[in-house]
Amino acid sequence: MLDDKTVTDYLTRIGAERPEQLDAEALRNLHARHSLSIPFETIDYHLGKEIVVDERVVDKIVYQHRGGGCGEINTAFHYLLESLGFDITLHQGRVWLGRQFTPPYNHSMSTVRIGADRWLVDVGLGRSSRYPLRLDSTEPQEDPHGRFSTERVADNATDVYRADELQYRFYDEPIDVQDGLQVLWWYRTSPDSPFLQNLSCTLPTENGRIILRENKLVVIDGDKRRIERLTDDQALLDAYEKYFGIKLDKPPVPSPHANKSMRMTYERD
Repeated sequence: MLDDKTVTDYLTRIGAERPEQLDAEALRNLHARHSLSIPFETIDYHLGKEIVVDERVVDKIVYQHRGGGCGEINTAFHYLLESLGFDITLHQGRVWLGRQFTPPYNHSMSTVRIGADRWLVDVGLGRSSRYPLRLDSTEPQEDPHGRFSTERVADNATDVYRADELQYRFYDEPIDVQDGLQVLWWYRTSPDSPFLQNLSCTLPTENGRIILRENKLVVIDGDKRRIERLTDDQALLDAYEKYFGIKLDKPPVPSPHANKSMRMTYERD
């Protein structure tokens, strides 16, 4: 549970007010502000830094003004919502990648219960919805980030779709943040880790998305798309700060496992 000062600083980081009521509108606003403020990025995997999913991740996001992978971002948001008093549960899931599901604990997300409704909270997938998804709805849900839907596929499992494309499957059973540490270690060390194979940073905007993959910058604004190759270190550092608010001492160097031909489901264009 976060202390009151950290909660206040977290809300400031995402440009949100402390909600007066813990209702669906408050959840929608917090989800949207988080989605538009915290980038999905794999920088620390390539800098060789420790990746954590306990409360230390809040320091990275709030005080270091960084983002992270799904486990980092969704876990931090979980801590915030829990500390505000929402009825929230942490879950694990399997990403649909390469026409098959990844092993368990390859994604994390939360559900929030408000009255009789249960909402899916996921701000950690590169192409997740701007607003939480209502899980008791069988109809597609229009969102600024796409058309989303959920399908109950087992007594304890739900599939999540974007634009009719399967994104992941998550499971009802509650988990603890420590349950996925073995998978996190694999992501941090394996040559097959998509995070080590892709040096990337992405953030949705009100009308589009910013993507920085190695030295390729893509700025999407409505129907317009600008692509730029950043040819020197200073240009790369300036782009990280200008578009994502990330200040680095030196540009991250792609890991030896970087695979330029692979495109991640987590943050694909």
